[in-house]
Amino acid sequence: MQGRDLREQLTAFLARREREFIEFRRDLHMHPELAFAEHRTTQRLLERLRGVGLEPVPLPQGTGLVCDIGPDDGPTVALRADIDALPLTDEKDVPYRSTVPGAAHACGHDVHTTVLLATGLFLAQQAKAGALPGRVRLIFQPAEELPGGAREVISAGGIDGTDRIFALHCDPRLVAGQVGLRVGAITAACDQVLVRLSGPGGHTARPHLTADLVYALGKVVTELPAALSRRVDPRAGFSLVWGRISAGSAPNAIPDDAVAEGTVRCLDDDAWHAAPDLIKELLDSVVGAYGATAELNYRRGVPPTVNEGGSVQMLQDACSQILGSEAIAPTPQSLGGEDFAWYLEQVPGALVRLGTHWPSSDTPMLDLHRGDFDVDERAIGVGIQMMAATALTALWEARRPRADEQVEDAALA
Repeated sequence: MQGRDLREQLTAFLARREREFIEFRRDLHMHPELAFAEHRTTQRLLERLRGVGLEPVPLPQGTGLVCDIGPDDGPTVALRADIDALPLTDEKDVPYRSTVPGAAHACGHDVHTTVLLATGLFLAQQAKAGALPGRVRLIFQPAEELPGGAREVISAGGIDGTDRIFALHCDPRLVAGQVGLRVGAITAACDQVLVRLSGPGGHTARPHLTADLVYALGKVVTELPAALSRRVDPRAGFSLVWGRISAGSAPNAIPDDAVAEGTVRCLDDDAWHAAPDLIKELLDSVVGAYGATAELNYRRGVPPTVNEGGSVQMLQDACSQILGSEAIAPTPQSLGGEDFAWYLEQVPGALVRLGTHWPSSDTPMLDLHRGDFDVDERAIGVGIQMMAATALTALWEARRPRADEQVEDAALA
């Protein structure tokens, strides 16, 4: 089912149920749950999916779930939504304001969850009618903000047997009705770095008898980023930025311990994989002249989210077919992290941005991770149409014979 028939069915589906889905989103917004504590959210999803005859499977850690729709004798396309909230206070004056102190859906995950649930309900109807050309796996993932949820899903076998995976993320820079597409890196790797210097301290009158860790730390926080800018391809978007430095407690005493902490962000997968060894090499070369010992604690966060070109083309085809080509907008890269990247290390896929800003020019843009963040709820229907059409487009594409198979079949004939 493609083209006009699909548009008409999605339009009819939303005409009957869009208000229901908006209310579901508002319920989630009022009851946000932090990473790996999404018990109520998971239960609500289980109830809705079981209510239409599906068999969702909760994830082993107790929150989040996976649910397959359709026959298992064809290709499998996965759709993912993150279900956790942020540890922020909801500052909006709306009827659906968070009822949980210190927790809020200030990143749009309530929208992501609602879109995926509604998409699953629509696709379940198609499966019952025999119109689903393969299997769609819904992944309701916990703990994207921690992060860690994506790796838990992968460890539990959540993407085993999948051929392709898609996800969306709210974007307040785009108006509701628009979607943002990009081939290649769309978000960055985000890792944490802790450098600890140690050595003999002493009196500031006799620095030559010490490893002057304050001076050495100053060299580290300035020279290490500078050296990296000459050792990493500028196109990798590699950035080391310090957020905390600490050394000493008295003005006339050189300490024996000094610390600097920061983040590494990167848009290139190869540069990301090479980063720990390169930073360690450069760190040792900087501190070697000062008689200090350097310890590097490099903590992986997430890889860069690198959209595969074929998957982006499927998104573009689906959006053009259902929403019209005018709804598609180019979208810039972000140095923010997104743990959807872990899935893309395993299977091809793409992350798409869903416009959530009100079209009215006098409405201020409410950026992500703010206590007053909210969305134009018309974006929910747009997301449902896009994800349903993308899943079907990807399944039909997977069933289409490749050019080499067509040549081989012709030769055999």
